Amino acid sequence: GGGGGFGGGGDFGDVFGDVFGDIFGGGRRGGQRQAARGSDLRYNLELSLEEAVRGLTKELRIPTLAACDVCDGSGAKKGSSPTTCGTCHGQGQVQMRQGFFAVQQACPTCHGRGKIIKDPCNKCHGEGRVEKSKTLSVKIPAGVDTGDRIRLSGEGEAGEFGAPPGDLYVQVSVREHAIFQRDGNNLYCEVPISFSKAALGGEIEVPTLDGKVNLKIPTETQTGRMFRMRGKGVKSVRSHAVGDLLCKVVMETPVNLNERQKELLRE
Repeated sequence: GGGGGFGGGGDFGDVFGDVFGDIFGGGRRGGQRQAARGSDLRYNLELSLEEAVRGLTKELRIPTLAACDVCDGSGAKKGSSPTTCGTCHGQGQVQMRQGFFAVQQACPTCHGRGKIIKDPCNKCHGEGRVEKSKTLSVKIPAGVDTGDRIRLSGEGEAGEFGAPPGDLYVQVSVREHAIFQRDGNNLYCEVPISFSKAALGGEIEVPTLDGKVNLKIPTETQTGRMFRMRGKGVKSVRSHAVGDLLCKVVMETPVNLNERQKELLRE
């Protein structure tokens, strides 16, 4: 399974995309305020260890702001279009005089856009964007770990009045596992061993993410000894190197011994 949530975006780095993308957008051109680029979104995705190690495709349901399909994001009713603001004459800014000083500020009529929507779209009420949920099929690569981020370019909120959309960042967190602990590309686990196996040696079954395997135990093995099984760890999402499985054997103290067994131990 897996769970998730989402939130507003910000300036995120990620391991799969362009870290230095145009995060904030906006800017000014010729005094007129450019329509703002859409906000980035973050989706918190929780995975099991098995899902993170093997990779999978997840269906994510994302609530967002999308361009209005009735007015194509313009905010104006179908058949009409925004008109040039008469206050600032399309500049988006006005000059206010205070004594000897002249101060430039955003036009109070059009709020710096340079255009006025006289006949707003009925669906988006002149905003150019509407609330909408969309379902995305996202491929999670094998080997991701808690803290990794996957960037989906252009899948964030729609921009203002036709401006480019933001990006969606999928933030990965991996749940704790009942048997294994992960450290980078290596996995750790503890395996119980009987007193007789530890003393005399033999084979024990060891769990891996791909099923159980046999591990040879030498004679006189001490409790706490670590055995390394190469290539049984996690394949790195960055270098494709494969980690190891480290098994710590923990001796089980024999209990409920009969007199004969106790005598043998004394001998």
